Amino acid sequence: MNTPSVSRAESPTVPADLDHNPPATAAKVLVWDAPVRVFHWFMVACFAGAWLSAESERWRLLHVTLGYTMVGLVLFRLVWGLVGTRHARFASFVRGPAAVQRYFAAIVRGRPEHHTGHNPAGALAILALLGLTLVIGASGWANYNDIGGDVVAELHELAANSMIALIGLHLAAVLLSSKLHGENLVAAMVSGRKPGRPEDGVRCAWTSVAALLLVAVLGFWYVQWQERYIAPEQDAVADRPAAQLALHGDGSGAQPGAPVIDRRAGDGRTHDGRATEQRGAEGRSSADGRRHRGGDDD
Repeated sequence: MNTPSVSRAESPTVPADLDHNPPATAAKVLVWDAPVRVFHWFMVACFAGAWLSAESERWRLLHVTLGYTMVGLVLFRLVWGLVGTRHARFASFVRGPAAVQRYFAAIVRGRPEHHTGHNPAGALAILALLGLTLVIGASGWANYNDIGGDVVAELHELAANSMIALIGLHLAAVLLSSKLHGENLVAAMVSGRKPGRPEDGVRCAWTSVAALLLVAVLGFWYVQWQERYIAPEQDAVADRPAAQLALHGDGSGAQPGAPVIDRRAGDGRTHDGRATEQRGAEGRSSADGRRHRGGDDD
């Protein structure tokens, strides 16, 4: 007795983009739109930079800026996962436990499922990475503002280490999947194209949205970096005594009572020095006058 096959359209448990390995000569279709690719590589660069600068006090502003950037990128990805293109939407690749079990079972049988978009295992990794990023960002913000003490600091470090482990697992899965399906997934995330059926591709790359995302990130970095030069100057002024901030009577900005260089005199003497010499000269004249009077009296 033959069992009728179930089409993708008839089965809610079979993804529409599920297929076995496409032939090597299959045409490549646009799968990842520009916003997804910009988001992906910004996340890679930001996490690498934040991890490298984590232990350096000198690069603390860089570490904080990259952490905030990652949180902003995740918020964008959550929105784009609802309104973006077909393969960017969570509804197209987030599946239940049954789909994940079926995916791993197919790998064990030697007939791995091919998904034009994210496979069920990759979907789990994506959700975990997004969640960990929010935990890292929130705990990092609290730690930066001295909220929560050692507990928050330990949570921040634990989440960051978990992210490193998950990234390692993700990279291993990407290499394995590339080998199993005979396709370069890293190159696909650069070009946005993978082998597939024409009906599985997306029609618009939405480069305008990607450009706005790029401008937003670079603009935020510019504002953050400007504070590196503005904040120290403000702190230096705030730390100076009030007496040093008061202007001198002649508007020169010198401290009250401090000797002022007489710029009209070529010898570099101060006003106070000239007054002292003048008083000394007057004293000598008075003494000479008294001696002369004394001689007359004699």
